[in-house]
Amino acid sequence: MSWLSKTLSSSIGKKFIMAGTGLFLILFLVVHLLGNFQLLKNDGGESFNRYAYMMTHNPLINIISYGLYAFILIHTIYAIALTIQNRKARPVNYSKFNNQSSWASRSMMLLGSLIFFFILIHMKDFWYVYKFTELPYKTYDGEIYKDLYSVVSAEFDELYHVIIYVCAQIVLAFHLSHGFQSAFQTLGLNHPKYTPLIKGLGNLYAILIPLGFAIIPILMYLN
Repeated sequence: MSWLSKTLSSSIGKKFIMAGTGLFLILFLVVHLLGNFQLLKNDGGESFNRYAYMMTHNPLINIISYGLYAFILIHTIYAIALTIQNRKARPVNYSKFNNQSSWASRSMMLLGSLIFFFILIHMKDFWYVYKFTELPYKTYDGEIYKDLYSVVSAEFDELYHVIIYVCAQIVLAFHLSHGFQSAFQTLGLNHPKYTPLIKGLGNLYAILIPLGFAIIPILMYLN
């Protein structure tokens, strides 16, 4: 076994991979949210349809997207591997939880699993529909675009879809509240001077990003 495979299969290696992929996904959420905000423009869906077209036809973005899918899978697989490894190392549960650990830190596997299943549903409802099904078209400046906006709008006209989406963002908020700080700590950025700042930024991020995602379906439903 080479030194690289040994490193990647070790507990520390798995944690580094988890941290690296996690930070990439954290950055992606910001970009994805900015794109989704196009849904709130009062232009009949033109901005969002143009955004969806760019995201599926730009070669560079396509390459990044495939990397994103790979990172989601890697992040999930290594999370499962670390959880199994930790449980084998400590087969007997503590009689009492460590008071210094948060519920989010103790429930990362559950939270991550819920997020993963939500991603699968989300991609089926929007990405798969856009890529592999027939959609109505809109014409802007002589160019033809698939009307994904109408699909999203119809989805968020249903209250139960809005509730599911908002609940998923609450789960994401708890996952991020621990994951953000944990990723920086794993990469060695753990210092009495900087840790409180990282923790504060992490908590702020864990509130604002899921809130931004959640407010979109709520406003679309109300309007």
